[in-house]
Formats: sequence, C-alpha cells, structure tokens
Amino acid sequence: MQEFTGVKVFSATKAKEREELGETVTRWLRSNADLEVVDRVVTQSSDDEFHCLSIILFFRQKTA
Repeated sequence: MQEFTGVKVFSATKAKEREELGETVTRWLRSNADLEVVDRVVTQSSDDEFHCLSIILFFRQKTA
C-alpha cells in the first residue's frame, strides 16, 4: 500500500443504498478532485438478516 493521509469509508446495509453505493463514491471523488486514491478495500459481510457492503478509500493530496 502506498503512503496515504486520509481514509474515507462508504457503507450500506439496505438494498437500495447498496445499489447506489457506486454513484455515492463517484460523487465524492468528483467533489474531491484534489485527492488521489492510492488504495481501496471492498468488503461484504452478512448475517441471517443483514448484508453490509463497504468501500474504503485510502487517499492523499495530489502533488503538482
């Protein structure tokens, strides 16, 4: 993993939220264009009733 200065976590448990999670991440990336994502982790967990999807972005300030 490359050096990073921040972490952003996106997670959703409801079906509609999980379906929209990619768009949520894309909107955040567009509004933070001064940041460079250096790594990411995607996890899914579930039990008998709930399913959780998480996207974790590791980022740093872009260099000129």
